[in-house]
Amino acid sequence: MKVRKLPTLFALALLPLFSVAQTVEQTSYALINRVIPGKANWFKVQQIASKTGKDYFEIESKNGKIELRGNNGVAVASALYYYLTEYAHCQITWNGTNLKLPAKAPAVPRKVIKNTPYNYRYYLNYCTYNYSMSWWDWKRWEKEIDWMAMHGINMPLALTGQEYTWYEVYKSMGFTDQDLSGFFCGPAYFSWFWMGNLDGWGGPLPVSWMTSHRDLQQKILKRERAMGMKPVLQSFTGHVPAAFKTRFPSSKLKKTNWTNGFDDTYILDTEDPMFEQIGRKFLEVQTRLYGTDHLYSADTFNENEPPTDDPAYLTALSKRVYQAMSKPDPKAIWVMQGWLFYSDRKFWKTPQIKALLQAVPNDHMIMLDLATEIEPVWKRTEAYYGKPWIWNMLHNFGGNISMFGRMDGVAEGPAVALKDPASGKMEGIGLTMEAIEQNPVLYELMTKHTWQTTSIPINNWLDEYILNRYGSKNQHAVNAWQVLKRTAYNGKDIRDGAESILTGRPTFDSATVWTKTKLNYNRKDLLPAWDEMMLAAPACKNSDGFAYDLVDVTRQVLANYAGPLQRKWAKAYQDKNSADFKKYSKEYLQLITDMDMLLATRKDFLLGVWLADARNCGSTVAEKNLYEVNARDLITLWGDKNSPLHEYSCRQWSGLLNGFYKVRWEKFFSEVEQAMQQQKEMNVEAFDKSIRNWEWDWVNAHNTYPTTTKGESVTVAQQLYKKYHNTIKAAL
Repeated sequence: MKVRKLPTLFALALLPLFSVAQTVEQTSYALINRVIPGKANWFKVQQIASKTGKDYFEIESKNGKIELRGNNGVAVASALYYYLTEYAHCQITWNGTNLKLPAKAPAVPRKVIKNTPYNYRYYLNYCTYNYSMSWWDWKRWEKEIDWMAMHGINMPLALTGQEYTWYEVYKSMGFTDQDLSGFFCGPAYFSWFWMGNLDGWGGPLPVSWMTSHRDLQQKILKRERAMGMKPVLQSFTGHVPAAFKTRFPSSKLKKTNWTNGFDDTYILDTEDPMFEQIGRKFLEVQTRLYGTDHLYSADTFNENEPPTDDPAYLTALSKRVYQAMSKPDPKAIWVMQGWLFYSDRKFWKTPQIKALLQAVPNDHMIMLDLATEIEPVWKRTEAYYGKPWIWNMLHNFGGNISMFGRMDGVAEGPAVALKDPASGKMEGIGLTMEAIEQNPVLYELMTKHTWQTTSIPINNWLDEYILNRYGSKNQHAVNAWQVLKRTAYNGKDIRDGAESILTGRPTFDSATVWTKTKLNYNRKDLLPAWDEMMLAAPACKNSDGFAYDLVDVTRQVLANYAGPLQRKWAKAYQDKNSADFKKYSKEYLQLITDMDMLLATRKDFLLGVWLADARNCGSTVAEKNLYEVNARDLITLWGDKNSPLHEYSCRQWSGLLNGFYKVRWEKFFSEVEQAMQQQKEMNVEAFDKSIRNWEWDWVNAHNTYPTTTKGESVTVAQQLYKKYHNTIKAAL
């Protein structure tokens, strides 16, 4: 294969294609008009130089205007959001927004000056691109980029359209569409394709998807750069099509398997001369398509172990991966996820970590401590042995719906680490959740650190959060959040949010199947939060954020109640008490029905929206059907009907509860009743095998689910409170 040699300054030569045409002022006014239409005349925007070398903003009332000054678009957007939250008492989240502004702009009594201590404010995880973003169009992306800017993000992972880069690279090497048909996965699985974990699953991917998302990525990057963000793109790590071994039989390939249920993938050894050639070609194509800010994500062993733990081997490998990006782009900075050091610490001991990291110059690598709030890897690696690193909150796995978080740890952690002499080159903070659009309180809290160096006094902050979210500092709401802080958001005992037994494949003993049903608090201790939210309802019911929170608290209480209710019908079966089994299994199914009714009142919780968005990405019936199957599969089986990852991305959503989980439980209860009538033991193993066929049929079906809400959130929550409160309290 002949690869045209690029000039060493190729990135700079190509960047004019992606230059920012608008000024900071123009970009900022456009954002203001999108966020608070008709209010741009309140503000005067001015670009100023940073006084610290890092992002900087000022806010001041002057000559009848609110002056927003910043060194770039992110700084100005942050100034706007600071003004909206601190002086207008507004809030913008994925799950509830309060933009009830007064007729006249509230004055700023004295000049506000804010500096960030962090060079980098990172955003996104590979997994976010599928668990949340699989079906996003430009309208949704535009909204998210505005949110990012207002929350101080300046270093987003930017992977949309990445598959088109791979397509061009391998087509230029002579691979045919047929060769690549088993390589590219479906749109819901790109995260794991990009990391080299799987090929083909959910495909074949239409070329029309690749071209449309190439165009979408160019719009995303143009806007992010106009705001002053520096997006992180990818570098080549060796993932090649299976046809590579046929077209290049002398190549040195490693066959690997990420998890059972998926085909092997092939990784080109870094020692093979073609590795550097393809790496060069990869950056050439990517830069022509998308420009570059010289930040490249490269994860060589995501949940796959190297063939040896020999430090010399790991050093040489790391050096070659870096050279594949630095030779074509000498300014290249390798942005590495530190997940492997957390997830496989048995392999990655001190000699191995040092060997991998120290092969790269310190100023050409940034480490993402991917789950610092769970386990700060920096503390056992001497702050990544001199590399700049970023403190991240991972928080959510798989997009599961659960009230959970480490509120105290997030309020204190970044500032404590920043001041710790042992923290080395801690140069940023970030959000690395696997999915978004849930638990907005944690994300408002974490991003508060962007413009301060001290820990956040959580009680005072919660009071302000409630005021901005609900429109008043209602005492019952304050009481409710104090309970939530001590229970759901205490961050103890479990890694991430507990799931409900309702969303798991039916069984008599949840402990043998789901390890994530363990809660980090006693069920009864959450009830006072429910009580207080109900008492707050008369004063707060017109708040969008309150409506979401009331539904979420109610959902969590009911989801928790499923556990003790399940134990009742399980005991009835063990006792051969048919009457009790029918009674409690009926109540269990009714609980699912009621939860579905509750969640139907909020668009945040509608399965139909997820499926409709997937279908809207297709331009033909065949494409629409393929994308819908991807959408259904990811949140249920994940893979095929025998997938070991089933329910990893389970969601408590209206439509999914009634249409999938409830039906599955009904089939289970029917077989249990039949076994009891025949005085036989229920064959759980046989049911488990047979239900997989029904699940697979559901994944491949195309029946529709509502895309609009039904019922009023506060009213339905109040009805369910009246129905269940005393029953649940007595049962716990």
